[in-house]
Amino acid sequence: MGRAVTVDVAASSANLGPGFDAFGLALDWRDEMTLTVADESSFDLTGVGADTVPRNDDHLVVRAARTTLAALGAEVPGLALRAHNTIPHGSGLGSSAAAIVAGAAAAWGLARPGEDPDPEWLLQQTFAYEGHGDNLAASIRGGAVLAWNGEGPRSAALEVHPEVAAVAYTTELSVATKSARGALPGTVPHGDATMNLGRAALLVHALARRPDLLLDATHDVLHQPYRAEMMPDSWNLVQELRTRGLAAFISGAGPTVVALGERDALVDAPEAAGFTRHALEIAGEARVVSA
Repeated sequence: MGRAVTVDVAASSANLGPGFDAFGLALDWRDEMTLTVADESSFDLTGVGADTVPRNDDHLVVRAARTTLAALGAEVPGLALRAHNTIPHGSGLGSSAAAIVAGAAAAWGLARPGEDPDPEWLLQQTFAYEGHGDNLAASIRGGAVLAWNGEGPRSAALEVHPEVAAVAYTTELSVATKSARGALPGTVPHGDATMNLGRAALLVHALARRPDLLLDATHDVLHQPYRAEMMPDSWNLVQELRTRGLAAFISGAGPTVVALGERDALVDAPEAAGFTRHALEIAGEARVVSA
């Protein structure tokens, strides 16, 4: 009773253009929250979405924490959650994945103080909540990741060139992931699939060794064009930025737009009407910052 853990978890961008449901990237836009073992659950929530999320055990952080504690053989009467959220909801920046990872990482810190969480174990525990391994793995591992399903969710870290950074363009619009997926066709032309496969392979190389190839490597025809009508301003911004030579794409299900590139080149990334521009570094792993 009274044991507390504070965790720090990054936002994430999924797909990165051609890597639909496979690529994820952690961005240094972090939420910090504290969980304390208590007689009963309580909620001190501020920041983005504080008035819209549940203030009971259905809160994603608490749900994920309780499930993870049970998997670790620990039970608690209640959890007091204190959180100030900054990652916008419904924006394509992995806010749900960050909350789920935060709860699971906090549970690990409560049950196994002093031990670093095992990233693949955390992915297994959190996948049932989110179902998108790319966002989860990026927030768990940090950096760039590949995610896939084998006998359950799997992930692997990708190398990122030290000069690669990001610019994110956020808007007040929100898009539900379910709606964005509903805009996708059941089948796509063989040529489109082949093109995306080659660009996704190139993206691995561009992220690690050749940032100058990121513009070509982030080209996509598999999912973004089909969602353009849902977020026309974001799609137009992607086209404008790419015309300027910036490797821009819709982040996850949108409507946030992200551009990747070498840090010095991104200094000239323009402002955009109707969007807020954020210069971001590539983030590290989920952290138990105090216990």
